[in-house]
Amino acid sequence: MTTTTPALAPIVADIRRKAAALKKRIVLPEGEEKRTLKAAAILKKDGLCVPVLLGDPAKAKAAAAANGADISGIEIVDQARDAKFADYVAQYHELRKHKGIDEAEARRSLADPMVFGVMMLHNDRVDGFLSGADHATADTVRPALQIIKPAPGVRAISSFFIMIFPTPAQGDNGVLIMADCAINIDPTPVKLASIGISSARMAKALCGIDPRVAFLSFSTNGSTEHELVSAVKEAVRVAKEKAPDLAIDGEMQVDAALVPEIGQRKFPGSRVAGRANVLVFPDLQSGNIGYKLVQRLTGAEALGPILQGFNKPVNDLSRGASVDDIVNMACVTALQTDPALRG
Repeated sequence: MTTTTPALAPIVADIRRKAAALKKRIVLPEGEEKRTLKAAAILKKDGLCVPVLLGDPAKAKAAAAANGADISGIEIVDQARDAKFADYVAQYHELRKHKGIDEAEARRSLADPMVFGVMMLHNDRVDGFLSGADHATADTVRPALQIIKPAPGVRAISSFFIMIFPTPAQGDNGVLIMADCAINIDPTPVKLASIGISSARMAKALCGIDPRVAFLSFSTNGSTEHELVSAVKEAVRVAKEKAPDLAIDGEMQVDAALVPEIGQRKFPGSRVAGRANVLVFPDLQSGNIGYKLVQRLTGAEALGPILQGFNKPVNDLSRGASVDDIVNMACVTALQTDPALRG
C-alpha cells in the first residue's frame, strides 16, 4: 500500500520556504538525541538550513545509523576537542567573572554543549541556536541570558506559540497566537504589556497576520473587581500607550475574545473583542494550561515555544517535540536572523 506524507499547513510551508532561501547555520547542541538527528537529516536533505550538531561524533553517527538518519556531510562538533575551546573558556570567564566564575568553573561550564553552543552563536560561528528536546527550558534560557543577553530596549524575554488548527474555520483563518506559555511565571503589568506588544509584532512579521491583541482575564470590561483583574487592566493601559498603532484591548474572558456575538455583547465598541488572533495570558500557569488544552482537544499543531527578545536567535523546544517540530523550529530560528523577527 502506498503512503503519502501529510501536506504541510500553508503557514509552515511558507516558513520552510523562506528559511531554505537563507541557508543559515543552526546549532543543535543535543547532537546525540535521536529526534534531533532525524531532524538534522531532514534539514540537510531538504536544504532548509545548515544544521551543526554538538556531541561525540562516534556516538552521534552510531545513534543516527540506529535510527535511520542520514547525517553524512553534517558538521559534528565535539566541544571538548574543538580548536576554539580554550578561547571560549577565556571569553566565558571574562563575561562571568563579575559573578565569581573562575577559570576552572568556566572550563567546566564550556564542557556543557548547551553553553558551548551559545558561545558558538556569540562568536557568529553559527546563526542561531535551538535546543530543548532533551533539556529543560532553563537549560536553554539561562546561558542565553548570560551570554547573548536581551536585545536593547527589551523589558522581558518571552515566548509565544503559533497554534495551527486543522481547518481555516478555527482560529483566525486557522491560526492563533498564544503568549506567554513558557517563560514568565508571574509577569508584572509592564512585562505583560511588553509580551503582548512583542507577540503582536512577531505575529505580523512571521505569520503575516494583522494582529488583534486580547489581554485575557476571568473578567470582561470591568465585570469583576479584583487585584488580578486590575493588573491586566494596567498591562492593557501600558500596552496601548507604548504601541498606539496596534489593536489592543482587555481585560476580557476568552469567549469574549474569540466569539463575535459574545464579544459584541460583553465588550461593545472594541476593535478586538470577538476577533482576537493574539491571546495574552495573565501568567504562565494559565498560558501553559491553555495552549495544551487547545492542542489536545482540537488537534491543533503548536509551533513553539518561539522565544522573543534575545539579541541573537535562540529557541527552545518542548521535551515532547516531534521530529517535525524540531525541523519547523530550526526554520523559525533561521528566519529570526532578521532583527525584525526576534521581537
